[in-house]
Amino acid sequence: MKKKLLRIILTAVLLTGAWLVEHYAALPMWQVLLVYLVPYLVISYDVLGEAVEGIMEGDPFDENFLMSLATIGALLIGFLPGAEPQFIEGVFVMLFFQVGELFEHYAEDKARDSISELMDIRPDVAFVDRNGNVESVSPEEVNIGEMLIVKPGEKIPLDGTVLEGTSSLNTVALTGESMPRDVTTGMEVISGCVNLSGVLKVRVDKPFSESTAAKIIKLVEDAGENKSRGESFIRRFARVYTPIVVISALALAVIPPFFYDSYAPAFGVWLYRALTFLVVSCPCALVISIPLTFFAGIGGASHKGVLIKGGNYMDALAKLSTVVFDKTGTLTRGTFDVEAVHPEVLSEQELLHLAAHVERFSTHPIALALRTAYADEKDNCTVENIQETAGQGITATINGRTVSVGNDRLMATLGITLPVCKRCVSHTGTTVHVAVNGEYAGHVVISDHLKADAASAVERLKQLGVTKTVMLTGDKREVAEQIAEQTKVTEYHAELLPADKVSHVERLIAEKKSDGAVAFVGDGINDAPVLARADVGIAMGALGSDAAIEAADVVLMDDKPSKIALAIELSRRTIFIAKENAWFAIGIKVAVLLLATFGMASMGLAVFADVGVMVLAVLNAMRAR
Repeated sequence: MKKKLLRIILTAVLLTGAWLVEHYAALPMWQVLLVYLVPYLVISYDVLGEAVEGIMEGDPFDENFLMSLATIGALLIGFLPGAEPQFIEGVFVMLFFQVGELFEHYAEDKARDSISELMDIRPDVAFVDRNGNVESVSPEEVNIGEMLIVKPGEKIPLDGTVLEGTSSLNTVALTGESMPRDVTTGMEVISGCVNLSGVLKVRVDKPFSESTAAKIIKLVEDAGENKSRGESFIRRFARVYTPIVVISALALAVIPPFFYDSYAPAFGVWLYRALTFLVVSCPCALVISIPLTFFAGIGGASHKGVLIKGGNYMDALAKLSTVVFDKTGTLTRGTFDVEAVHPEVLSEQELLHLAAHVERFSTHPIALALRTAYADEKDNCTVENIQETAGQGITATINGRTVSVGNDRLMATLGITLPVCKRCVSHTGTTVHVAVNGEYAGHVVISDHLKADAASAVERLKQLGVTKTVMLTGDKREVAEQIAEQTKVTEYHAELLPADKVSHVERLIAEKKSDGAVAFVGDGINDAPVLARADVGIAMGALGSDAAIEAADVVLMDDKPSKIALAIELSRRTIFIAKENAWFAIGIKVAVLLLATFGMASMGLAVFADVGVMVLAVLNAMRAR
């Protein structure tokens, strides 16, 4: 960019000198042309090279070809009978075209800054404890299971679990939130966070390629591959529009002079108009500013903790009419606590003991709640023959006894009739039933808690014009009803299997208006199919599973449902700016093209209609950041 700026300054100086030579030295026209060729070639050699390369590759019709054709024509038009020399205009047009390019590169650099700042979350080094020695290695060389030492002020290089230490983490680069997050032994930490206070010893759970920091950077870098409808249209439009413009300009130069008494003088007049027509018609403002708007919008959203994987998803977000929520981990915190233990034939401790052992190897939040409630997991019990039934529960053999832990459906498959529990009236939550050797042993009530911003998030969506908010959950109807009442969603469906969620989303897609879109918001592995099926899949990035984040089109890095409304607002604003640029550029160009056709537009006005409009459109596009 500095090199281009120096070329622009040098060309301006040389152009001034050429103008002085033209006016104060009595030189023949061909020598004056040679004088003007010096600043012209200084400023245009790259554009001319791109134009020649396009011709050689059989794809000549682009802005470089238009500018080269128009400016070379302006330099040579003075040699036609009756035509006025346009040397200074020819150089001036190319000079201001390069000024416009400079503004474009500046704007792109600014937009990329918001992306490249994300690279700062990628740590350059990891400190690993190997056989008592702390080694400094590249994060790519760290293996799963190794222990990291993270000192205050250092970035966490890989995702893992805290083995020792207590600290606060700065997560602003990942989530856009300035509030530090406190961590202690047993808690998971993600790469890219900055350790603020104590020394942490972290066990590595994922290789660097699968770490949160690496995935975020890849998501944003790949976002440009998913073009919005507006971006794709502009690219197709330019390929058709440019050859039409060249043919129209050629016709404008050649045909009208036939209606004059003398062809040659008239040809010079109409050739000048045709060249002005070419300069005006260059589609730079559209081709550059529309993609740049979406690029800037995606970069700006990423700094607010909203990762949008492409401009096409901005299109869909802007017209959302239905938002479908998973419950656990999306509207609720996804961290369960045991609220009540109701044994039938065992003690409370024994019931918890058996349930926790059956769920020993499960990663489900309910399993974690059971294991947390029964802390003495290492009690030499033998756990064998673990079998999981999707959507129902788990059965295992514990010290020779067959123990089944799950929901009503699992008990029904065992032929168990559930007793009426009067004590459950005062508890609302997920009921986990336990059966031992085919006999009912009791149940555990586990409760989740609503996220602080869940209700306000649903209300904000309604204010933005989302007509239908739906909650889908595999939980009991009573639990779903309570959450639905608290959040004021328009409808809810409970006791669903993953396939049922897909069916409901497909129904909602079929029911939507033609100009609407359906989003699904989830976080679990079982949400991946429905995230992929929805028009827009939105995943919770902090607590969400890798499968959910991979399948989603939008990732909320701080797990706040209120960020959905923010994503919609950012998308609508970005698209509005893109439309502003399109209508502004087209309106100005059509007006000046008409003036140029009738000889009422000079080359200077043509420069404004091209370069000036491009600069203004690029500056407007940067508002999307």
